[in-house]
Amino acid sequence: MFDWLDGLPLPDAAHVLARSGVPVFPCVPGEKAPIVASGFQRATTDLRRVQGWWRWQPDANIGIPTGSASGLVVIDVDVHGVDGYAAYARAARAGLIPAPLATVTTPSGGQHAYFPADPARGQRSWAVGKAGVDCRGDGGYVIAPPSVVRLDGARIPYRVEQVAVGAVEPVDAVRLRDFLDPPPPRRPVREGRLVKGREDVDRLAAWLSRQVKGDRNYRLFWAACRLAEGNVPVADALDALARAKQPDFGEREITRTVYSAYRSVGARAVRRERSAASASPPAGGLARRDPAARAGAARGLG
Repeated sequence: MFDWLDGLPLPDAAHVLARSGVPVFPCVPGEKAPIVASGFQRATTDLRRVQGWWRWQPDANIGIPTGSASGLVVIDVDVHGVDGYAAYARAARAGLIPAPLATVTTPSGGQHAYFPADPARGQRSWAVGKAGVDCRGDGGYVIAPPSVVRLDGARIPYRVEQVAVGAVEPVDAVRLRDFLDPPPPRRPVREGRLVKGREDVDRLAAWLSRQVKGDRNYRLFWAACRLAEGNVPVADALDALARAKQPDFGEREITRTVYSAYRSVGARAVRRERSAASASPPAGGLARRDPAARAGAARGLG
């Protein structure tokens, strides 16, 4: 299906994808944000609805939900500030990335590598910023060719570069993430802490990504506080919790809230230390602290 997309008008490309069993939804012309309420959750293969959407907005870009919703997992190679191609190549040489179903060049010069989703297990979305590689799985979406994005005044399309001719294996996104961002050694944590290791970090991130619109910021703050109390580095917390980003809940808001939570937890820790210090008798006993006691001691009455 992908080899047919380049050169097609956007309404026709959306129709081809939907007819092939890939659910689609319209995005803002020249941009990546959904144009319909609920975004990728409205994606469909209903040809009448697809036709209606693109009759309404003929220049709408094409969004595809990733993961189990479409049966597609996409490895996104980024080139913003870091060369994601280098990390992708290392992972491929290590045998962690099979030949993809299709590769698409993105308007920024990056790449989307499409793989079939593994029906036996979920593949949630994640991002490893320091490697310049993301995974778009459950809870995510990508913009499909021949959609066009406006960059620096130019209209640049997504282009299909290569399409597989034979069977394609799913990518093991969990192993790939661990290769690109090895989990740190498990740290000892005081009894009673809610966050004990990377598994708990991932569990909190997955829980947050399932939260409904309206209370996500409060729940993000709560989750970030738990990570801070568990001595999880703020960079690891940002990397994990960024998976919860949505078109109306962006990375900037997530970053601001996570840092606010870490500051709050740090301030509470400082207050506890000061309170404990003030409750402890100073060296020399009560007379060092209490003016009346000092006066009594001076009169021989202490």
